[in-house]
Amino acid sequence: MSKIIDSIIDKAKKLNKTIVLAEGEEPRTVEAAQTIVQNKIANVILLGDEEKLKVMYPQANFDGIKIVNPLTADIEDYANTLYELRKAKGMTLDVAKTEIRKYLNFGAMMIKKGDADGMVAGAINSTGNVLRSGLTIVKTKPGIKTVSSCFLMAFEGTPYKAQDIMVFGDCAVNINPTAEQLADIAISSTATAKDLAGIEEPKVAMLSFSTKGSAKHEFVDKVVEATNLVREKAPEIEIDGELQVDAAIVPSVGRLKAPGSDVAGKANIFIFPDLQSGNIGYKLTQRFSGATAIGPICQGFAKPINDLSRGCTSDDIVAVVAITAVQASQN
Repeated sequence: MSKIIDSIIDKAKKLNKTIVLAEGEEPRTVEAAQTIVQNKIANVILLGDEEKLKVMYPQANFDGIKIVNPLTADIEDYANTLYELRKAKGMTLDVAKTEIRKYLNFGAMMIKKGDADGMVAGAINSTGNVLRSGLTIVKTKPGIKTVSSCFLMAFEGTPYKAQDIMVFGDCAVNINPTAEQLADIAISSTATAKDLAGIEEPKVAMLSFSTKGSAKHEFVDKVVEATNLVREKAPEIEIDGELQVDAAIVPSVGRLKAPGSDVAGKANIFIFPDLQSGNIGYKLTQRFSGATAIGPICQGFAKPINDLSRGCTSDDIVAVVAITAVQASQN
């Protein structure tokens, strides 16, 4: 694992957080759960049938792992809470009782009710389903209306920054964010940079194909509006935009294109104007520089939920659980 993941795991070990793994009968998840508990990274709740698990994985050591079966558990309180959350949308109590037995909904309700600190899923579920359970039950943080994602980009070092870590957002969730959503993404990514990446002086660049009015277009206007919204909502954040990438990271270009900016040429958090540019940008950076891309990390939920790639390894799950535990300590 990378140095940043090792650092996050070390943080998680000190927090004693409880993370629910909603896909508890899935083999990589079972393997990861054992590693997490044995290394005291977090407490683990597996959702699944205990008897079935012991038959499926006779060599597994479930000592110290709590197993909860949503199909047989007492769901009265959870169902009532879901009903209250969704009755305005037409949900009945009977439907709530059916829906809460679905593993993702049950796991999300566990963290909603304080029975767990965070949830990890996605090894066998789509991103949409994982995020939907969170949006339906856990909701977003106060002041944030947008769930988004970011990547921690871990470098060996480049000539353009003091840190070995940068944050790229949003590269996985919001296809064409509005100015308001871009502002939320910037605020959430700044929190992630501090909490997970240890970036003590975040400098946020709102990226565009224009720098300080060098081009005129509605796409540029959206980035400028988002920058101003962040300044209004979170004036403590050091942010500038709109900036082209070279103006954001190269000091000489920053001085030329955005004189007087405290961010230009020094940025360590990059907010892309849409998903196309974000996804392309992080993958180009990863492949050409050899950077380690850690994520996508979900952000914006009131309590942390993280999505896995369906191609993930058990080590990936261990890392994401550690990330989720650290996020939980900031809620």
